Amino acid sequence: MKSFNGSARDLVNGRNGEISRELFVNKDIYQEEQEQVFARAWLYVGHESQVRNPGDFFVSKMGEESVILVRDRESRLHVFLNTCRHRGMKVCRYDEGNTRNFICPYHGWSFSTDGRLVGVQDYQAAYQPPFDRDQWGLVEVAQLAVRHGTVWATWDRNAPSFDEYLGDARHALDTGLCAWDGGDGETELLGSVQKWIIPSNWKFVAENFAGDVLHAISHRSVDMVGIGPNASEGRRDNPGRLVIVAHEGGHGFVYGIKPPDPERTDYSESAITAAYFKECWQRRLKRQGDRAGVSPLVGTVFPNMSFHGQQPRTIVVAHPRGPTQTEMWRVYFVDRAAPEEVKRYLRSYYMRYSGPAGMTEQDDMENWNYASAASEGTIARRYPYHYKAGLGAAEPSDLIAGMVTNAPVTSEQNPRELYRRWAQFMDSADWDSLRGGASR
Repeated sequence: MKSFNGSARDLVNGRNGEISRELFVNKDIYQEEQEQVFARAWLYVGHESQVRNPGDFFVSKMGEESVILVRDRESRLHVFLNTCRHRGMKVCRYDEGNTRNFICPYHGWSFSTDGRLVGVQDYQAAYQPPFDRDQWGLVEVAQLAVRHGTVWATWDRNAPSFDEYLGDARHALDTGLCAWDGGDGETELLGSVQKWIIPSNWKFVAENFAGDVLHAISHRSVDMVGIGPNASEGRRDNPGRLVIVAHEGGHGFVYGIKPPDPERTDYSESAITAAYFKECWQRRLKRQGDRAGVSPLVGTVFPNMSFHGQQPRTIVVAHPRGPTQTEMWRVYFVDRAAPEEVKRYLRSYYMRYSGPAGMTEQDDMENWNYASAASEGTIARRYPYHYKAGLGAAEPSDLIAGMVTNAPVTSEQNPRELYRRWAQFMDSADWDSLRGGASR
């Protein structure tokens, strides 16, 4: 039963480009999201390189739930709810590490890395008759998937496969997360996860990366400073012509399209890094031909995983913590085979670009924080947000494989599609209605 009055579709007028501020500040709507969105959608959990060996674990989040990504003794991946079945204590209180068992510090129940309950204090004497320990192991996600090293999971066993969930957005994710030369080489995380909290709703973050190109005005000062990898103005190498792409399922991406120029170079500020990416570009040209210059610049996989596919190569997850509070997790990744000198240079560049101390991210956070605060008032909540840019300008195109719509760079089509999908999740009772759902 819904904890707020009316239909979510009444709050999301995609055809007219108006979105209610209630989506970003209403406590009842926020609570409903945990059940309707985060308990059913596919969510990003982590990266395989964080759990390379048997016994390696990484504590992540799925919505508000603490979860453990772990590789068991047979090297199989699992994602478990981080709570003891006895009294609910977290069985793992470290961010990452390696273990043989997870032992609850409250009453000593212990669980193997495959989730089985293997130890109960005074089991033989205290429990008469003995209970079936096989029924009291760690709670495991309903489905798990791995794509280009990224690990995804859902609590809903009726959800479609991850491939079906992505739909045509598979192309963007594959292109953005694969090795920079377009091959099958492995990627790995560069350093640890950056975590911080912002006083903002998680949806501001999701829409920002899904395709809010108009907010680039916020980064003008950073562009002028020139924090990018070239010895000139800008935050990054020139991505080329921008194309906004919206996909079924609420996924949105901005692509950069550059001609397949064999002389293309990047990272002129660092000779070693420039040489590495020039070599990667040559291999990419051989593998992909005219398609080599088509890459996702930035995007969001519904609901809350966003990434940069061009430099900096990074993933940010906006974990909900309340209607006006979000826990941001950002990681950076590189080609595992890249020279150490290249990785060191990229680490420096990535840190000055994004993350809590990154100049670009600071601009974004200030916008999200003030927008949230200015929307909590009684009067402010009477007036919807304006998402009308590009209304009616979208059209089908085969420029990018699997593309649904193509519109001018000034279009706000991707945020509109994200909220349309959000409304479908909020109003639907099951996945059958989600598959065929359409909102206003």
